[in-house]
Amino acid sequence: MSDITIIGTAHVSQKSIDEVTAAIHEIHPDVVAIELDQGRYLGMKRQLEDPSVEAVLENKNFNQLLVQWMLAYIQRKIGMDVGVEPGAEMKTASQEAEQLGIPLALIDRNIAITLNRFWSSMSFFEKAKMFYALATSLVVDDLEDVIDIDEMTKDDVVTLAMEEFHKFSPRGAQALISERDAYMAHHIIQLTAHHEKIVAVVGAGHKKGIEEYLTYPDRLPPISELNEMKKGKPWGKVLGGVVIALFALLLVAIAFSGVGLEVMFEALVWWVIINGVLTFVFTLLAGGHVLSGLVGGIVSPISSLNPLIAAGWFAALMEAKIRKPKPADFRAIFDAQSFSDMNSVPLFKVVLVAALANVGSTLGTVVYFLFIFPILGVDPMVVISTGLSNFWAAITGIFPF
Repeated sequence: MSDITIIGTAHVSQKSIDEVTAAIHEIHPDVVAIELDQGRYLGMKRQLEDPSVEAVLENKNFNQLLVQWMLAYIQRKIGMDVGVEPGAEMKTASQEAEQLGIPLALIDRNIAITLNRFWSSMSFFEKAKMFYALATSLVVDDLEDVIDIDEMTKDDVVTLAMEEFHKFSPRGAQALISERDAYMAHHIIQLTAHHEKIVAVVGAGHKKGIEEYLTYPDRLPPISELNEMKKGKPWGKVLGGVVIALFALLLVAIAFSGVGLEVMFEALVWWVIINGVLTFVFTLLAGGHVLSGLVGGIVSPISSLNPLIAAGWFAALMEAKIRKPKPADFRAIFDAQSFSDMNSVPLFKVVLVAALANVGSTLGTVVYFLFIFPILGVDPMVVISTGLSNFWAAITGIFPF
C-alpha cells in the first residue's frame, strides 16, 4: 500500500511554495507528481516551441484562445499583486525533485483536450456568463484587494468556491475540475504500482476530488473517455439554418403580400446595411483596422446566411495581413504585465477582432429581425399573413393537392 501525500496549493501563494518545499524534504518521496501536462511543463521551462500563427488562424478557435489567455492573465495579475509567479509551486516541486534526484511525474490532462471539452460542453448562456465574468475581472486594478490568497487553500473556502463554480457553470466545472480530478487520480494510482511514497502537488480545488477517487477507485470513469476530444454541438449550423429559413420566409411573405417589390428590395438592402455596419463597428471596438472592419462588414450579410463561414474569420485574416503577428507573440501575451500590454500584441488583437466581429455579425442578424418591419413601415401581421396566404394559393394553384 503506497503512502500518498496530496498537497493542495494556491498557484500564486508563497505559503504554498514553502509547504511544497517542506513536504518534499521531510517525506523524501519516491516520486513527485505535479498538476502539469507535457506541454505546460515544457512551457514553464521555456523549452516549448510556440505554435505557428497560421495554425491559429486555420483552427479558428478564437473564443477558446481568448478564454485561455484571459484566465492566464488574471492568474498572472494576482501573482504580480502578491509578488509570486503563477505556477511557482509547480516549478519549485520540479526543481526540488531534480536537486534531490527524485523522479518527476506529470499527471494532468493535455490542456488542448481540457479546453476542447470545457468549451464544447458549455451552453451558450454559460459561455456568455463566463465572458462577462472574465471581462469584469480584467478591469479590477488590484485583485489582491478582492482575493485573500492564503485563504484559497483552506478546505472550507475551496469547497465553497468549487460549489459556486458548479452553480455558475455546471458543464464547464465538470470538464475543468471533476474530469481532471479523475484523470489525475488515474495517474496517481498508476504510480502506486512502482512507488511506495508519493507526493502530489495539485491546485487546492482538486485535492478533495482526487482524494475521493483514490478512496473509491471503482467510481473512476475510464481514462480513454476522459481523453476523448469532443465535437461541439451543431447549434451554429442549426441556428444558421433557422436564419436562412426565416430570411427566405420574410422575402416570400413580402413578395406575395402585394406591398411591392421595392419593399422587398429595401428589406434586402437593410439586411446588408445592418449586418455590415454592426460587424464593422464591433471590429473597430476590438481595436481592429478600418480595412478589417470593411472586409468583415462586406462578408457579414453572406456569412450570416451560411453557418459554415463567419465574418470574424475574414476580418481576422485582413487584420493578420496588416499587423503581421509572429510566433513570439504567444510569449508576449503570456508575459504581459497589464491588459493594455496584452492588447497591444498583434496576435491578441487579431484574435480579439475575430471574436468581436462575429459578435457584431450575430447581433446584426438579431437586430434585423427585431426591427425590419418598423424600418420598412409595414404591419408585420398583415404582410406575413397575406403574403403566406397568397403564396400558398399560388402553390396549390400550380400543384393542386
